[in-house]
Amino acid sequence: MKEKAKRYLVFLLGLFISSLGVSLITKADLGTSPISAIPYVLSLNFPFTLGQFTIAFSLFLILLQLLILRRDFEPEHLLQIPISLAFGYFIDLTMVWLSFVHPQSYPIKLVHLLVGCLVLGFGVYLEILANVAMLPGESFVRAVVTTWRTDFGTTKVCFDVSMTVVAVAASFMLAGLLAGVREGTVIAALLVGLIVRLFGQRLSFLPGVLFGSSRKSA
Repeated sequence: MKEKAKRYLVFLLGLFISSLGVSLITKADLGTSPISAIPYVLSLNFPFTLGQFTIAFSLFLILLQLLILRRDFEPEHLLQIPISLAFGYFIDLTMVWLSFVHPQSYPIKLVHLLVGCLVLGFGVYLEILANVAMLPGESFVRAVVTTWRTDFGTTKVCFDVSMTVVAVAASFMLAGLLAGVREGTVIAALLVGLIVRLFGQRLSFLPGVLFGSSRKSA
């Protein structure tokens, strides 16, 4: 029970750090991460925040999981709902905290983007390390993999690409120009996974320190 509580605390910390990473990437003004691309484009065109649209999009992904899994949709999957609410709130909170951040020159924007990728990667690493829950994006990919027996890595790439393409289309439809999706979206897509893996290699001792286990969790 004590270990379970620790794992949920680590997951919550990872969720908050991930939200900070998303906000840093977004504030770099070079596009946002693929999973946040659609909510970000919508937030630029409607009077709702990035966090609010993130919650709505997450709930939509949970609904899709229900339709895909049907009888295999477990009650524990509903845990994604409070997780989605917390993640959306954390994003809005960190965006407020970073309201003073307005990088002007391209090199400074790039630095903010890379720092954001590093922070997001560490947050995702902690979520994986906790091993108690998944965000709706990853859980949706898992549902597809489970139902149609596809490769997780390939499916995740296809999912990220699809989210980016839909965000681009939505931007042109709503604003008549490309806004919210830029080179930073591609950079984040390429870097974050590598950063997560690097943290898993460099911090392989952490599961034992936190949970008394020598097993690697990332």
